[in-house]
Amino acid sequence: MLTYDVQVWGIRKRPNRAAAYQLRWRVGPRPFSKSYKIKAQADGRRSELMTALRNREQFDTETGLPASEVQALNSATWYAHTRTYAEMKWSGASAKHRASIADTLATITPKLVKDNRGAPAPKVLRIALYSWVYRFVLGDDGTLRPRLDVEEPPAEIVAALDWIGRKSVDVTDLNTPSVVRTALDALKLKQDGTAAAENTVNRKRTVFSNCLRYAVERELLTTLPLDKVDWTAPETDDEIDFRFVPGPKLAKALIEAVGEQGERGRHLMAFFGCLYYAANRPGEAASLREDDFTLPEEGWGEVLLSTSMPRVGSGWTDTGESFDTRGLKKRARKATRPVPIPPGLVRLIREHVKEFGTAEDGRLFRAAQGGHLLSKEYGEAWKAARLTALTESEAASPLADVPYSLRHAGVSLWLESGVSPAEVARRAGHSIAVLFRFYAKAIHRNQQRSNEQIERALDAAEGE
Repeated sequence: MLTYDVQVWGIRKRPNRAAAYQLRWRVGPRPFSKSYKIKAQADGRRSELMTALRNREQFDTETGLPASEVQALNSATWYAHTRTYAEMKWSGASAKHRASIADTLATITPKLVKDNRGAPAPKVLRIALYSWVYRFVLGDDGTLRPRLDVEEPPAEIVAALDWIGRKSVDVTDLNTPSVVRTALDALKLKQDGTAAAENTVNRKRTVFSNCLRYAVERELLTTLPLDKVDWTAPETDDEIDFRFVPGPKLAKALIEAVGEQGERGRHLMAFFGCLYYAANRPGEAASLREDDFTLPEEGWGEVLLSTSMPRVGSGWTDTGESFDTRGLKKRARKATRPVPIPPGLVRLIREHVKEFGTAEDGRLFRAAQGGHLLSKEYGEAWKAARLTALTESEAASPLADVPYSLRHAGVSLWLESGVSPAEVARRAGHSIAVLFRFYAKAIHRNQQRSNEQIERALDAAEGE
């Protein structure tokens, strides 16, 4: 138990004893003492205890020691703590988040070392951490264990992990601002030493912060040390540049250009139609099945979104597949999102089912060989469509440069058509805050139109 109820007394000399100088103090109701042969030693220790008191540090009633000293005695290395943290997070994290945790820890951990004498090659150490320590697989007993403990790693991996195990700093060293800054600065760089993207830095900083919070939870740290460092994450400019978002006419032309690429192009037309007309994320569209749609003969239909299938490495999923089937982004596992779809997309889906049918599991869209639709495959179709539908100068610009541009175009169209931001956010699967951050200009244009409508109504009322 920790307490502020501490009293340190003066040094008492006891003649005829080998350790004649006794330091006494009290923590809560319990007295403590320690004897020294030399008075200077007793004075030095008393000074340490008084410094802890002046710093408003709590003392442990069991040992009589300041909390920082108790931590130091029980401290694990940063490397050992990250292994515990990664294991704790694994079962509840999506495959993509698991990979992100491993990426962050494999970036920071090699920098938090006592020295670099005898260090392995950086690429070898990263592989050892990313692929062998922070990646978990099922052992023979059916429990999750680090891949390192289940499979036989190469000799160079074993040597690299032995080195980091010996050289890693203690978790308590993270109480030193310069050590924390070393870790934060590592997040700013990619593996090749160039600057990392702003969103990447912020994503990794969040993982680092959570790992430190877990150290506080485990009582390896008393406070979160990030607050001690004057370090600001890079500003991110999330707002979409609408100069490069296709309008309705161009979006339709791009989808039609995909359809002109033979049978595979026709197969992908409805997929790109879902990205535009229903503002689906690619991972959401890839998981759609025929029974997710309501497809009337005439008028508007509906698609009910419930899952997403983002592509990640097979080492990060529970199934060993390269796709992670999970719930909708930032929603409860069983949450659904109904989205009305216009007659144009209803026709596209109907024609797709009539010509291509569905996969055995009911999926509408699949790879050429029948497996899961790969981003590489539909990305190549998109590149070809851009060259067909755009002018040479447009194709050389960022205009509609990636398939995700269709989702931006769909959301923008809804906003500029006068649909309320709350309804647009619901259909797109965004929070209101995210919608305003990404689509500020489109929302502002919609507000201007609303202001004009209100002004006309007020003018009409005054004229009566």
